[in-house]
Amino acid sequence: MIAEVIIESTAKQLNRTFDYNIPKNLEEYIGVGSAVLVPFGRKKELEEAYVVGIKENTEYEVKDIAKLKHNLTENQIRLARWMSKKYFCNVSECIKLMLAPGTKRKNEVQEKKINVIYLKKEAEDIENEIEQGKIKSEKQKRVLQFLKANEGASASEIEIFTDCSNAILKTLEKNGYIEFIEKKIERNPLISKTVEKTEKLELTEEQQQAFNKIEKAIDNEENKEYLIYGVTGSGKTEIYLQLIEKTIKKEKVAMMLVPEISLTPQTVDRFIGRFGKEKIAILHSKLSIGERYDEWNKIKEGKANIIIGTRSAIFAPTENIGIIIIDEEHDSSYKSESTPRYNAKEIASILGKQAKFPVVLGSATPDINTYYQARIGKIELLILTKRANKSTLPQIEIVDLKQELANGNRSMLSVSLYQKIEENLKNKKQTILFLNRRGYSTFIMCRDCGYTIKCKNCNISMTYHKKENKLKCHYCGAEQKIATICPSCKSTRIRYFGTGTQKLEQEINKIFPNAQTIRMDVDTVTKKNSHEDILNHFKRDNIDILIGTQMVVKGHHFPNVTLVGVIAADSSLNIDDYRANERTFQILTQVAGRAGREETEGKVILQTYNPENFCIELAKKQDYDEFYKTEIALRKQLKYPPFCDIIIISFNSKKEEELEKATKFVYKYLNTKLDKQYYAVYQPMPSPIDKIQNKIRWRMIIKGNMKKEAYEIINECLKEVYNLNLRNTAIYADINPNNMI
Repeated sequence: MIAEVIIESTAKQLNRTFDYNIPKNLEEYIGVGSAVLVPFGRKKELEEAYVVGIKENTEYEVKDIAKLKHNLTENQIRLARWMSKKYFCNVSECIKLMLAPGTKRKNEVQEKKINVIYLKKEAEDIENEIEQGKIKSEKQKRVLQFLKANEGASASEIEIFTDCSNAILKTLEKNGYIEFIEKKIERNPLISKTVEKTEKLELTEEQQQAFNKIEKAIDNEENKEYLIYGVTGSGKTEIYLQLIEKTIKKEKVAMMLVPEISLTPQTVDRFIGRFGKEKIAILHSKLSIGERYDEWNKIKEGKANIIIGTRSAIFAPTENIGIIIIDEEHDSSYKSESTPRYNAKEIASILGKQAKFPVVLGSATPDINTYYQARIGKIELLILTKRANKSTLPQIEIVDLKQELANGNRSMLSVSLYQKIEENLKNKKQTILFLNRRGYSTFIMCRDCGYTIKCKNCNISMTYHKKENKLKCHYCGAEQKIATICPSCKSTRIRYFGTGTQKLEQEINKIFPNAQTIRMDVDTVTKKNSHEDILNHFKRDNIDILIGTQMVVKGHHFPNVTLVGVIAADSSLNIDDYRANERTFQILTQVAGRAGREETEGKVILQTYNPENFCIELAKKQDYDEFYKTEIALRKQLKYPPFCDIIIISFNSKKEEELEKATKFVYKYLNTKLDKQYYAVYQPMPSPIDKIQNKIRWRMIIKGNMKKEAYEIINECLKEVYNLNLRNTAIYADINPNNMI
């Protein structure tokens, strides 16, 4: 038997099959999906490869497969091959997503095992030997007495409780009194969780109607896609919980995807409270590699019937899925920004079609593309118009910062926001202040010559971080000391402009010295569980003010939060991206949804220099439908998604001559091969940020409705360009990317 294998490699030339003979002793074990080791080329070391096909014979003289490592399924291989074409990457790069976390060729994350110590002789016999004086050592006696009461203890436990060294244990083992038995230890991220059991809630009329429609698809094992579009606080999570209960009663696995940023303790706690923690598996990047490895195996072995995770959890090793739910489906984190540049929502749709189960998307501010699909009938739309606990949506006030400046207020807080915070402090209510920029000052400039301090590796302004008293680049992580003299004109008139969360925190502490504050941004959540610790601290200890970036926006339910202040509502309007309006509307609506979720009415204050902007005005009204009508008309006129696809070809290089060679080749190839009637191929240009990590960056844009032929042409082009032997240049393609920069 002959195996068609794909070598694990990022080289485009190796994204094809090679034939290998399957040795007789491995024939019954190797099939499509097997990971194997093979001799390849002149290399002495064996190469990892994946079997993607089996056939009877070959026209070539072939080598034997050396070793079988593990097996994937045919469905996984089929999905990897589809992804390879769709996302312009190698099959092997897609297969890696489907392997257990931490799996590497030479150093795999293994099951964690420890030695557990048991008595080898009967307890009565040991007592007799002690009485007869055969065991004289007091330390040995202490160990044996401890094991009589606590058999099955670890060496470290025995050493702590008996004050005896490992040498004593070895002596007892040598004399036949005890034995060491290796036991597997599961690294369970939920082991310390203690959550009160909760019962399911009675659904409102709107919730029940949505539940009934999806329940029918679960019962009939029917593939349908649904969008639950409900205002913040409308009880989407309760519908998810009851759908999951229905799914596991049918002995199927339920998968719930959440954005990385909103995998909050509250979300996990609600699931544990309803279903217990034994059957839940968690998969996200904040877990250690060992924890992810054990959770992955828990799913593979069928020990979990509920999977909660972020984007990559979509590849969890189960073939028994009964439903996939994608919460906050508008969130950009469902699209990968590294190879393979896949979209988890598209993968969920493919899996649902393969295995005949429903896929449920949920959001208060749906992605424009998703809502368009719902409006034209490709996805079934389920609408929730009321908050589940009958609380009212918060009042939203827009403050014009231009007018504040005209009135002489140069503070980061408008008069209105200041007064409301003061009122909240008196009433013992909590406040969230949102500013989507971390650090202290966002750029440093010389007031004499206009010189701006930029990163030496990236063509981007350095950000001042006051706590560390350093300038940092938020793209490559480079740091440098603060400048006191202008490198250009030698002036000492260096000034700090812009504001970040550090500066906001300092100003709040100055204005309200008696208020307790806590900050949550990338700089404060560097340690494991720090995200959870900050949120728990804010809720449990009733901290007065939480200051943060978009981490504070989604997925949180704080009953005592009655005020939300948005410091710069228009900060995301000025980015070079056609979705700037959509992202601004979404983030403002989501952050407003954190206020007044219980009995006390909420208040939201949006501070902006652009109060007339339609997305800010409609965020004030929380009118998604009107926003959608305006935005979809603009998209149609300008021919942006969902009315076409946008493909970005990106070029990164350390050598200008290589970059020029690559861009000319790719432009000429695609401009010649793609049908101009259906595709517009634009000239390569420098990227908006034209240097990151000392690499020059260019991009090329293609617009059109992608068909099979176009995918094939672009994939072939990427393969051909590598034949130019461009050693210092990386080229990749991305369809409908999140980041146009």
